[in-house]
Amino acid sequence: MSHVEEFLTATEEQDIVNAILEAEKNTSGEIRVHIEATAKMDHFSRAQQVFHFLKMDNTKDENGVLLYVAVEDKKFVIYGDSGIDRAVPKGFWDNTKDVISSHFKKGDFKQGIVEGVLMAGKELNAHFPWDQTDTNELSDAISKG
Repeated sequence: MSHVEEFLTATEEQDIVNAILEAEKNTSGEIRVHIEATAKMDHFSRAQQVFHFLKMDNTKDENGVLLYVAVEDKKFVIYGDSGIDRAVPKGFWDNTKDVISSHFKKGDFKQGIVEGVLMAGKELNAHFPWDQTDTNELSDAISKG
């Protein structure tokens, strides 16, 4: 069994999917979580690759957010699309990163991801509120590499 498969239980994965559903209720933003063993390259660059591979750069408002986790590397990246970058101030994700990091340091990976996803949803709501025409453009399932 790989480190990716051991990283979260099925119940923990469902808790994360539920957090994504909850976070996306109030925003047109799209949130995905991707978990893989190792990046084998710069983590930010790898997050960009995964973002594109998951077609997250095809959302109507360019407001997708990827939480990328490289399990063996013990690294994570929050990567937001260009629409988010244009709308938010520098350092926008710093509080979210700090919360995730504090949970990860304690080995509570599920809670770190859940809280990070919920915080991302709140942050996105301020700039990309949900409206009646909003559709869920991306899968809410956790992707794995």
